[in-house]
Amino acid sequence: MKDLVQIWNKVAGGQYSTVNLAERELRELTNNRLKKSDFDASTFEENFSECEGLNHKFNDDFDFTDRKDAIINRLFERRKKGQVARQPKCLFILLMLGFFALGTACFILFLHPYDFFFRQKVVLEDGGEIFEMWRKPEIKLYCRVYLFNITNAEEYMSGKDSKVKVQEIGPYVYQEGLEHEVLRFNDNGTLSAIPKHPLTWVEELSEGNKEDDIVYLPHIALLSIANVVSKQSFMTRFGLNRLISLTDSQPLVKMTAREFMMGYESELMTLGNTFMPGWIYFDKLGLIDRMYDFNGDYETVFTGTDDVTISGLIDTYRGSTDLPQWQGKHCSNVQYASDGTKFKSGINMNESILFYRKSLCRPAALVPVEEGVRNGLKGYKYTFADHMLDNGKVIEENKCFCREGICLPEGLVDVTDCYYGFPIALSYPHFYKGDDILFGKVEGLTPNKEQHETRFWVQPYSGLPLDVSTKFQINLALGDISAINNVERFSNMYLPLLWFDIRMYSLTPSLESRFKLYLNILPVVEKCTMYICFVVAAFLILMTTYILTFKIMFRTYNGRNRKCNFNFKTEFLFDQERPKSRKNDNDSVYAPCEIPLNDSESENFEEKEEKRPSIIKTHSEKIKELSTKLSDKVQDSVVSVKITLKDELTQVKNAINIRKNSLLSPEADKSDSGEDNDNYKDYKAVNQTDSDEDFKYLEVIDDGSEFDESTVIFPTNDRRRDSKLKSELYLHIV
Repeated sequence: MKDLVQIWNKVAGGQYSTVNLAERELRELTNNRLKKSDFDASTFEENFSECEGLNHKFNDDFDFTDRKDAIINRLFERRKKGQVARQPKCLFILLMLGFFALGTACFILFLHPYDFFFRQKVVLEDGGEIFEMWRKPEIKLYCRVYLFNITNAEEYMSGKDSKVKVQEIGPYVYQEGLEHEVLRFNDNGTLSAIPKHPLTWVEELSEGNKEDDIVYLPHIALLSIANVVSKQSFMTRFGLNRLISLTDSQPLVKMTAREFMMGYESELMTLGNTFMPGWIYFDKLGLIDRMYDFNGDYETVFTGTDDVTISGLIDTYRGSTDLPQWQGKHCSNVQYASDGTKFKSGINMNESILFYRKSLCRPAALVPVEEGVRNGLKGYKYTFADHMLDNGKVIEENKCFCREGICLPEGLVDVTDCYYGFPIALSYPHFYKGDDILFGKVEGLTPNKEQHETRFWVQPYSGLPLDVSTKFQINLALGDISAINNVERFSNMYLPLLWFDIRMYSLTPSLESRFKLYLNILPVVEKCTMYICFVVAAFLILMTTYILTFKIMFRTYNGRNRKCNFNFKTEFLFDQERPKSRKNDNDSVYAPCEIPLNDSESENFEEKEEKRPSIIKTHSEKIKELSTKLSDKVQDSVVSVKITLKDELTQVKNAINIRKNSLLSPEADKSDSGEDNDNYKDYKAVNQTDSDEDFKYLEVIDDGSEFDESTVIFPTNDRRRDSKLKSELYLHIV
C-alpha cells in the first residue's frame, strides 16, 4: 500500500498525509465544541454557522483533495471493524487479468505465433516432419498412359488412305514411387539429393487393359534414325538404306503395349548401340522407360532456413540453374521451380508459380484460374498459361524454344535434346490448343478441355499439392525423310505416339488429418483466441474502470447537494440507535455533521463513537461526516424542540400543583394518638400502584418554593435510581 501511495503522490503532484492543514483546523474546532458544558440556541447557531462556513471553505479543496483521500482510504484501509475490504484487491486482480488478456491478444495480432509454428514445420531439417514427407511422400502418385493404336496400318502403307487413323486405348496405369535420396545438407541453406521415380504396374486401375495387349504403333527407332540420317551425306543415307533393306524394318510394327512403353529389342537399336555408343547407350527403346530415366541426375533444393516460402523448390539441376538445351533465362531457368512435390508457399490468387519435370524438358509457368476446396482444404486451381507451347509466333520471348532456328507450329515444343536426339516433340493430349496444321495427316484426335487440360490444386499457405493432373503427349516431329527407304510416307508429319497423365487423386488419410489440423484448425484457433482475448480484456477493463469510478471514487457523492444534515431529536435527546439507512452514510464520501449539546451528550457521543464499528478512521472521513450531518432545516428543528419542551414543562407544573393539593389530605386526618403511622401505612399500600404510575414519566421535589424548570429530572434507564428518587420524593413531601 505504501508503494501505491507514493506512486499516487507522484501522479497527483503533492504529498498525501493523514492530517492536512484544513482537516487539523476542523478537528480542533470540533474538539473545542465537544468541551462546552451547556448548549443553548445561540451556541447551536454559532456552531452551525461555523460548520456551514467550513463547508463553503472546503468546497473548492474537496474538488481534488477529498477525491484523492477517499480513493486512497477506500482502496487501502479497513471498511468494517475486524474485516478488511476485499473489493479493491479483487478489482486489481480483474484489472491485471484484463491487461493480460489485452497483451495476449496484441501478441497474437502482431507476432502471429501460428506463423512461427508453421515455419518450424515447413523448414526441411534432418528428422523434421515436413522433411520426411518431402523425402519420401506418403502420397500415391500414378502415371496413366494412353496409346494411339494405328487402325489402318496396311491401308496407309499401301497408299490407300491418305491419313493415319489412330485410336486411343488405355489407360495403362503405373504407380510412381516418388523419393529423394538426400546426399548432404549444404551451408547455403540447400540440400543435395538424387530424384528417384520407380514405376510399378497397377492392373486393377488399368480398367481391363493389360501390358500384353497387341497394338500397331510406329517404329520409333527406324523413324528417328531416318530423321537424323536424312540430313547427312549421300554415303550415310546409302548405308542406312542398305541396312533397312537387310533387316526389312517397317515404320509401323505390331508389338505389345509394354514393349512400346518400357522398351523393345530392335536390330537397328542394337547396331546403333554398337556403332554409335556416344549417341545410343541402351539397346532397347521405350518411351515411358526413357521418360523416367533419371540416371546421372541430381539437384539442390532450398531447405527454407533463409526463406520458408521457397522451401522444397529447386535451386540447381545438374549443378546449374539453367537447362543446357535452351538459350536465354526465359527458357532455361529452373531456379525456384517445383517438381510437383511441394510448391511455393504463401502465394496469393494473382501470383504464378513455376513447374519443372524432366519429362517436360523445360520450366513451365502455372497461373491461377479458380479458388475452391479439395480434400477438405482450401486451394487454388492452376493450369498452364495461355500459349505456353508457343514458339515465338504469339509470344516473342518464346523463340528461344526454337531448336537450331527451326520453330515448330504452336502447340509443340521440341525436346529432341532431352530424348537422346530422337525427334520428340511434346504437346497437350490430342493436340489440344495446337495449330490446325497438326491435324493435317492424322485422323481420330478429339481434343477436349475437361479431359486434356492440366490442372494443379495447391494449398496457397503451405504450397501443398492437393490434386494433381499433369497431361502431356509425346509425338514424333518428322522432317523430310523421303530419301530413306520404307518411311517416305511419314515425311513432314507430326505423328502422335502416346499421352500420359501423372495423377495424384488425394492425400492419404494420415496426411489429410495432419494438414487439416495445421492448415484449418490451428489458424481458426489462433484467430478465435485473439478475438476472445480482446473481448475479455475490454470487458474486464471497462468493468473495473466503471466500478472504481462510480462505485468507489464517487459513491453517493453529489457535488451540488453537500449538506450538513443534523437531527437533534433522534441523535441526542433520546440517545436512540442509528437507523439502518445511516450505514450507507458511513460508506459515503461525506458523512453527517454531528454537534453534541452538552457534556453528558458529549460523553455519550464519544462512547457511541468508540463502540461504533470502525469503518474508515481518517480525518478525511470526519470531514465527510461533518459536512453531511449539517442540514438546511437544523434551525427549524431546534425551535420546534424548544417550543415542545416548554409546553411539556407547563403541563408538568399544572400536574404537580394538582397533585400537591391531593397529597395534603392525609395530614389533616392524622391524630395525636399515633394513628398517623397506621394511616400512613394504609395510604402507602393503597396508593403504591398509583404512585408508580404517576411517577413513570416525571417526579418532582416540593420544597415549598416556586416551580423551577431546572428541577426537572429527565427519566433514565436505571430502575434502581428511579425507585430511590421516588422514595425520597415521597418522604420529603410527607
